[in-house]
Amino acid sequence: MAKRKQHEEATLRFIELNKPYLFVVDMINGFIKEGALADSTIFPISKPIEALVQRLKDRTLFICDSHSADAAEFRSYPPHCIEKSHEAEVIDELLAYKQDVVYKNSTNTFMAPSFQKRLPDILATSQDLIITGCCTDLCILQFALSLRSYLNEMDLKEHRIIIPEDCVDTYHIEGVHDANFWNEAAIQNMKQNGIEVVRSIEVKQ
Repeated sequence: MAKRKQHEEATLRFIELNKPYLFVVDMINGFIKEGALADSTIFPISKPIEALVQRLKDRTLFICDSHSADAAEFRSYPPHCIEKSHEAEVIDELLAYKQDVVYKNSTNTFMAPSFQKRLPDILATSQDLIITGCCTDLCILQFALSLRSYLNEMDLKEHRIIIPEDCVDTYHIEGVHDANFWNEAAIQNMKQNGIEVVRSIEVKQ
C-alpha cells in the first residue's frame, strides 16, 4: 500500500473561528478497522479530530453510516456498516465523545432525514461549519458540496464551511483508488466551490 504524503508542518494554517460547529463523519470501525471497506491508513486523522472534539464537544455531531441489510447502496459498494453492527460504531478512540449522532443510509449526510431536521437549529446557532472524517472524495465531498449549495440557495452569506486537511482522508487500493490523487482532487473541487480548506485548525480555550 502506498504511503500517503505527509503534511508539512511549515504550512499549518491556524484560523480564528466564529461560533464553530463540528461534524465528524464516518470515523467508524467499518471504514478504519474492519470490514470490506476498511483502511487502517485513515486512522491517523483520529488524533487531530480528537483535539477538535475535546474543545468543541458540546458543539459536535457525529455522522455514522448505518445501513439496512439490503441497502440500495450495496449495488455500488460491498455490504458494510449494517445498522447496530460493530462496523457501524464509532472507533474506540473517539467513542467516549459520541454524545450527539446522526445515522445515514447513503454516502451523503445531507440526504439523511434526521440531519435535515437538525439543520435549521445548527445554522441558527453556528457560523463556521467544520467537516472532518472520511472519505474525502465521497462522504466529505458530497456533504460539503450539498451544504454549500444549500447555503447558496438560501442566500445565507454569514456561514463558512471549513475543511481541515489533517482531519480528512480517503482509502487507498493500489491500482484502483489512489488516495493521494483522490484526496487532492476532492480538495481542489471543494476549493473551487467556495469551501475554505485549511491545513489544520487550532481551537483555543
